[in-house]
Amino acid sequence: MKTETRHALKQDKFAQAAASGASWLSDNKSSVARWTITIAVVVVLIVGGAILWAVRTSAADRELGAAMDVFGTALASPEAPDIAGVYKSAADRAKAANTQFVAIASKYSWLKQGKTAQYFAGITYQEMGQTAQAETALKPAAGAWNRDLSNLAKIALAGIYHQSSRDGEAETLYNQIVAKPSTTVTAAAAQLNLADLYVAQGKMDQARALWAKVQDADKQGAAGEIAAQKLQQSK
Repeated sequence: MKTETRHALKQDKFAQAAASGASWLSDNKSSVARWTITIAVVVVLIVGGAILWAVRTSAADRELGAAMDVFGTALASPEAPDIAGVYKSAADRAKAANTQFVAIASKYSWLKQGKTAQYFAGITYQEMGQTAQAETALKPAAGAWNRDLSNLAKIALAGIYHQSSRDGEAETLYNQIVAKPSTTVTAAAAQLNLADLYVAQGKMDQARALWAKVQDADKQGAAGEIAAQKLQQSK
């Protein structure tokens, strides 16, 4: 086949394909328009959502940081003059920070900063002596997907349960942490807390067994040293 003939055939096929495509677009003009609009809307929503997420996260970081600054403020001496933003007691400081933590937990409940604020709301309620409110705030934090935060909340919640003579619930929380420890609360730390609970209940044999277990598992660590001291003192 001559070169000119092959070239002509290719051009003819291209023309046919182009014509076919143009015909399809003409016949399906409304469908193409709908799909184009739909794709454009989806892209706008994704981009807008990402921007909103970044803005909200940044705002949550700032607000949580401000609340933490209040909670970490050094206490003034009782003799010091009254100054706005200066606290003479842990309860007063906790009250000021609590207001902020509660607001952040409500405003950003779907963000990690909101979950963190929920935990600190519970802690500040504890410092204010409001045990029922502390328990209510700590329960959602104890169920958080973030195990570091969850275990901190469980430790605080277990303390509340012990104070209110609900040792069975406290023991359950300690054992949950032992089964799934985290960076913030190790298995050894939970076991030491559980051993203290056993001591309070008069279950010295169970406490000694836990101390021995921690000492054996953490020979060179702080937890192992504490357990060894506890064992020695219990003799």
